[in-house]
Amino acid sequence: AALEAAGHHAMLRELEARARQAGGPGDPAPVLADRVALLDRPAFAGFFATGPDARPFELRSLGQYPLRVRVDLPERGHAEASRLLTRLLLAQFTAITAARTDTALFAGLVLDDATHAVTAETVRGIRRLRSVNAGAVLTLRTVDDVPEALHTPLLGAVGCTAAFSGITTWDGKRFAEAWGKEWVETREVAQHTVFADQPFTRALHALRKLVTGKAVTTDAVTVRQVEKERWSASELAYAVPAGHAVIRLTTVDGEYAPPLLVELGGR
Repeated sequence: AALEAAGHHAMLRELEARARQAGGPGDPAPVLADRVALLDRPAFAGFFATGPDARPFELRSLGQYPLRVRVDLPERGHAEASRLLTRLLLAQFTAITAARTDTALFAGLVLDDATHAVTAETVRGIRRLRSVNAGAVLTLRTVDDVPEALHTPLLGAVGCTAAFSGITTWDGKRFAEAWGKEWVETREVAQHTVFADQPFTRALHALRKLVTGKAVTTDAVTVRQVEKERWSASELAYAVPAGHAVIRLTTVDGEYAPPLLVELGGR
């Protein structure tokens, strides 16, 4: 009745569509109600406050003017709610940055722990960030925190990757596959026993073998080009010292540097 009196016919049609959807198999209301109840905690009251003294933050502000915001989530007492907010932040960031018209300012999002926040939709959104002057840093304790079907798309979508010391060989294998192989020159040295044709030469060889205990040999050197992994899974798991990381960087133009061992202390 209020919508009809105010002339909001478009909102009235939305309300009628919602009434028809209620109680059906595709009704999102129960799931939405559970998630709203999950976030209805005193710890998040200030974050969602809308009163006259509230200072609400909208992700639409990113990229409009220089701004830096830190969202500190209480993971210990509200772990599930914190994971839900992290997923919302990442999903909204990729959607809003792709829709903005002014891309003069760089917009960036850094997730200290992106566990359970990466989905198929966010991976598709990450692919579009470079073209709209935006970027995201996703920190994972292990790649297994991401669904297995998203391992390859995620590593292919991000431009820069870093493998820190202490990763497992399973994670190292995924990084090794993502970084590809390179052509290297290998030298193989094979020793062949020398058989002399002349009696005098055979006598000298016999004397030399008697003195040294070794037969007379000659070295045959073979040089060839082979494909080798830039960093193998075993090297990433066991050869990276503590306080170091193997990082591969990519420019916005698509040029990339091979993965390099970097000391994180800056010395």
